[in-house]
Amino acid sequence: MYDYRKITVGIAPTRRDFFPSPVNARANKGPIMARLRELLEQMGDVEIVDIDSINEEGLLVETSDVPAVVRLFRERGVDALILPHTNFGQEEPIGKLAKALGVPTLLWGPRDERPPADAPNRQADIQCGLFASSRALQRYGVPFTYIENCHLDAPVLAEELDRFIRAASVVKAFRSLRVLQLSTRPRQFLSVKVNESELMEKFGIEVIPVESAEIIRQVKQVLENDPARIDQLLEEWRQTFRFEQMKDEAIRNMAALELAIVDLATKYECGVVSGECWQLFQANFGIRPCFVWGDLGDRGLPTACENDIHGAISQALMLAATRGRTMPFLADLTIRHPDNDNAELLWHCGPFPSSLAKEGADKAIIGCHGAWEIKGGDITLCRFDAANGQYMLFADECRGTDGPPTDGNYVWVETDDWVRWEKKLIYGPYIHHIIGAHGHYRGVFEEACRYMDVTHDHP
Repeated sequence: MYDYRKITVGIAPTRRDFFPSPVNARANKGPIMARLRELLEQMGDVEIVDIDSINEEGLLVETSDVPAVVRLFRERGVDALILPHTNFGQEEPIGKLAKALGVPTLLWGPRDERPPADAPNRQADIQCGLFASSRALQRYGVPFTYIENCHLDAPVLAEELDRFIRAASVVKAFRSLRVLQLSTRPRQFLSVKVNESELMEKFGIEVIPVESAEIIRQVKQVLENDPARIDQLLEEWRQTFRFEQMKDEAIRNMAALELAIVDLATKYECGVVSGECWQLFQANFGIRPCFVWGDLGDRGLPTACENDIHGAISQALMLAATRGRTMPFLADLTIRHPDNDNAELLWHCGPFPSSLAKEGADKAIIGCHGAWEIKGGDITLCRFDAANGQYMLFADECRGTDGPPTDGNYVWVETDDWVRWEKKLIYGPYIHHIIGAHGHYRGVFEEACRYMDVTHDHP
């Protein structure tokens, strides 16, 4: 399955060929690279590729070095590019490098120290070079991210570097996405129609359909041939969940279904699933897949209800924004809060990952449905959708709040202005499904959209 945590970053520090002083630029390289390594390593699961093997300085100065850097970065599977300036920098080679790689690109350089009073020239003129390099990137048609010219220990560097890496993770997931589609959408759900050809032609997103017959066959195969795998999964479940209104056969069928979907996703190399959940599994195995969808999410395979393919894509983007550390959930925008005009119920019939359950919640599985409230706190909501060939990514932030208990999985959230949110979502191109994840990711999605040919949208 797709690894939402791992990302590989190429760093190509640059200096001007003859001014300001190359000696000063070489001296600047050490602290700059050390600080970037420190920050990236703190994030975890980041592989760093430098250019020390390309030339003696490990700096990008000559255009003739660009092909070797491109070759190195491609061989190492670089997902993002950082272009730190050690002095004014060299516009042409960095522009050619970024253009050739076509990955999210970060332009940044540290703030110059106080100019020495007794020296004929300033040490580096880094900010001046950043202005020049930004225009060069624009001329090469390279979208890029910029972090303000700041000192190495400035909090903004750590904050915005983290945002860039998360945005690059979103772009990586988006460009390599394969969606496992289980059967068809419910007939009444016109809202989840998608243009499969357009997704592939515009973005390279592949939808891999699996017919009902193959799904049924795979579940039966697991039931017949993999009792040990089923027993192991059931043991894990019984240590965590309380089953209610369910026979042992149904619980076993749910386990077989989960394992079968993992097998299909592995077989077809898919990182996210969109599934039929109304009739197929109830008619053939006497179960509903609601709880299974959430458990798959907890195991790194986000699964969307009601064959909402755009919802599945949204889940993949959200999981990439969290870098695989916080599981997303697909919810219905259901009802307004009875007492709070800015609050809304995010609910679904039982497919939220149990890792999100509120502390102390009774993790009950009632008739195949998860039944627990999830924790509140800071939550980002997003939705990828389209109309008339125009693709949008809605993203904004809210916060969990208290509200009346209800069935299934749910959380009440408070927004800054619910009526504004409601009208934005109603006028579209969105539907009643939205993806949530705990944390602050609106800025991540705004940055990612620079590289995705998708318009960032918010209330």
